[in-house]
Amino acid sequence: MSAMKFRFDGVVLALLIVLALSGCGSMLAQNPGGKLKPVNAVAEGNDGSVMLKGADVVAYFQQGKYVQGNPQLTSTYEDVAFRFASPEHKAMFDREPNRYLPQYGGYCANGVAYGIPWGGDADTWKVIGGKLYIFGGQASKDAFELDEKGNIELADKYWKDEIDGSNSFFRRIWRLVVKVPHYRSGEELAKAVAVARAKSK
Repeated sequence: MSAMKFRFDGVVLALLIVLALSGCGSMLAQNPGGKLKPVNAVAEGNDGSVMLKGADVVAYFQQGKYVQGNPQLTSTYEDVAFRFASPEHKAMFDREPNRYLPQYGGYCANGVAYGIPWGGDADTWKVIGGKLYIFGGQASKDAFELDEKGNIELADKYWKDEIDGSNSFFRRIWRLVVKVPHYRSGEELAKAVAVARAKSK
């Protein structure tokens, strides 16, 4: 059996396992029918795709903090539901939705720099150059900040060339199996962060 066939068979098996474990609900929530996909969203109540589990995307810009939105104050944009903490924030989003959209569909920006649309915690974030970036925890944010400019360039490239408009689950599994040339494990990134911090003291 060739190495390529073995790798392909492994990818197919991994996809089947993920599909069986994740269920259709998550796949549909993260891959809605509009142009905005894939997205870091969940199905909740009557909303099939709630961005960032209902975090108010306007609050990051207007209040400088993570705020949970109210299901009674919801706007739908490109088949994705956005929730807001105030009518004012909802109105601001409705006027200029693209201004407040999180980069990379709300997935962890550090993961997208490796071609992987995965994770993203609404309470770990940063506004850079007027754009909202979400991270999969403080360790991911710290790793991304090691080379913020370079990582944004990488994430922009992988989002544009591979992820935007694709199925999040298939793309994720592909890049977990076929890693990008610059891939570094979480352990390697943690060591790099520790070294950078030691040098800055």
